[in-house]
Amino acid sequence: MNTTNGDDEVGETTSQSADGTWANHSFSVLAALAAGALVTGTVAYRLLEDWGWIDSFYFSVITLTTVGYGDLSPSTPASKLFTIVYVVTGISLIGAYLNEVMKRRARRAAGRRSET
Repeated sequence: MNTTNGDDEVGETTSQSADGTWANHSFSVLAALAAGALVTGTVAYRLLEDWGWIDSFYFSVITLTTVGYGDLSPSTPASKLFTIVYVVTGISLIGAYLNEVMKRRARRAAGRRSET
């Protein structure tokens, strides 16, 4: 059901339950999922590419943030296929997390403006 969140001064419509559960927990859920994506990528590249932990984590971060320096790249067919799925799902997840961060900042700024 689409409802307007009463705490949302920016006037966005969000899909949530009547008690606002998603609005209350979306930041934490998305932060945990984003961290989980980084851990998943790190472990997968460690196993698929036999890179060290730091290189695997580094590649996961630069891939999901779309920086892509090009100094490391997947070399096996399995890791290339994993990277395709990882990029599509991970970038969407990171984007959703950053969207929640910005909405939270906008609510706090609007709250400060209304207090003055």
